[in-house]
Amino acid sequence: MSRKITRDMTEGSPVKLILGFSGPMLIGNIFQQLYNMVDSIVVGKFVDKNALAAVGATSSSIFLIFGLTFGLSAGISIVISQYFGAGDHDKVKRSIATSAYIIFVAAIIMGIVGYLASRPFLELLGTPQEIIDQSESYMKICFLGILGTALYNGIAAILRALGDAVTPLIFLIVASILNVILDLIFVIVFGWGVPGVAIATIISQFVSGIGCIIYAYNKISLLRIPIKDFKPDREILSKCIRLGIPVALQNSFVSISMMALQFVINGFQATIIAAYTVVNRIEQLVMQPSMSLGAAVASFTGQNIGAGKIDRAKKGMKSSVIIILAFSLFMLPVMYFGGEYIMRLFTKKEDIDVVRRGVEGIRITSLFYSFLGLIFVSRNFLSGAGDIKVPMVMGLIEVVVRVAVSIYLSQIIGFRGIFWSSALTWCVTGLFGSVRVLSGKWMNKSVITKKAHI
Repeated sequence: MSRKITRDMTEGSPVKLILGFSGPMLIGNIFQQLYNMVDSIVVGKFVDKNALAAVGATSSSIFLIFGLTFGLSAGISIVISQYFGAGDHDKVKRSIATSAYIIFVAAIIMGIVGYLASRPFLELLGTPQEIIDQSESYMKICFLGILGTALYNGIAAILRALGDAVTPLIFLIVASILNVILDLIFVIVFGWGVPGVAIATIISQFVSGIGCIIYAYNKISLLRIPIKDFKPDREILSKCIRLGIPVALQNSFVSISMMALQFVINGFQATIIAAYTVVNRIEQLVMQPSMSLGAAVASFTGQNIGAGKIDRAKKGMKSSVIIILAFSLFMLPVMYFGGEYIMRLFTKKEDIDVVRRGVEGIRITSLFYSFLGLIFVSRNFLSGAGDIKVPMVMGLIEVVVRVAVSIYLSQIIGFRGIFWSSALTWCVTGLFGSVRVLSGKWMNKSVITKKAHI
């Protein structure tokens, strides 16, 4: 095994390790967001606001299906990181082999379900007739390419569990650049519109997934598993599914809450839908540091829990909370006062109403970025520790709060209620996760049995 690629996070400064791991993750996550952001920018600039709204109207439905698949990858990552931290490389190899079967089967099943359910999902959400056909084509093409997305996210989850955040980054950057080029060619040159950006996305995702697997296979000996040994292990399969299903359900709860919110949004005109789409894309980018730090916390916690170093896991969590709160305070004035300029990147000059509505939304949600950060840090810490049911409950909380608040407030204060529902959802969910971490009830949830060192 090449130590230049993988990283043992059970020794050394927790802050340096977490920041060193989250740095490449941050860059990678930002490039990953370019997939959707570029899709929105290209159709918003070179097609029209209906095309922009059509792409945005699919996000919650797509995340529902993709989130179920990625949840299983999260369960795999927890198992691998704890075995790696314990130094059990034989179990690591068996976990990797088992994960390949899980990811492939889940992607095929979810891809078929998503493709067939695209139109019903959109109709259920009350998608306006002027954009529903474009939304359906975008969704179906994305689900046809779900295997490419699953390949990348699966190998990335494995590598990050081993402490390698750089290899996934390299191929994600290449794929993101390719996506930009193909978006422009398919939309501007070929005139394919919304289907064009979807095709560009799935081609790019296959490139990143296959490229990452080939490179990692050649560089990391743990991945070079003989064919005769490349079979699922029943015990590990059970652990991966037992841990992955709660994360998958948590993702589905979040996406269901977003679908409910999309239903409320679809009750407004295309201008509001487009404004929400842009704000959502912007905030997906803003939350990347939180997501990256959370992923680092999950791997750090998993390895240290596996090594029995409870106190070290706690130190990593405390440092991460300080980092994320500092970042949130920094981003507050940036987004509050600079949101208009960012909104203009996604729209034509004449779509001033889209910009105006979006700025109002950003100024509401930016006040709650710190709670959003706490969600990612606490959720990933608990997942890494094996306390996987609590993140699922956090997802359920998001459903209840976001749905209830969005419906109630949108009737009272109009479209602003949409943004307040997100803000208040972050607040309640972040506090719940933080209380669970402080309770210490996660300490006996490890996947493997190892004597603790505190």
